[in-house]
Amino acid sequence: MNRIPSHFDEINMIGKLADLKESHYHQSLVLSSLIQVLIDKGLITAQEIHLKSQELDSALTPNPIHPIS
Repeated sequence: MNRIPSHFDEINMIGKLADLKESHYHQSLVLSSLIQVLIDKGLITAQEIHLKSQELDSALTPNPIHPIS
């Protein structure tokens, strides 16, 4: 089924993208606020957040030398 997208399809896609960007912004704001409250209360440090972020990024980023089969 090869269908040519209409202008309405493109407008709909642009609207969905805008909604997604707004949702991402709100989620980032909540996460940043939560992290700052935890730091302010002395429950974690900014360095602990940084180290954990690096750890998770390394664990979740595929290793190009040993690709997942």
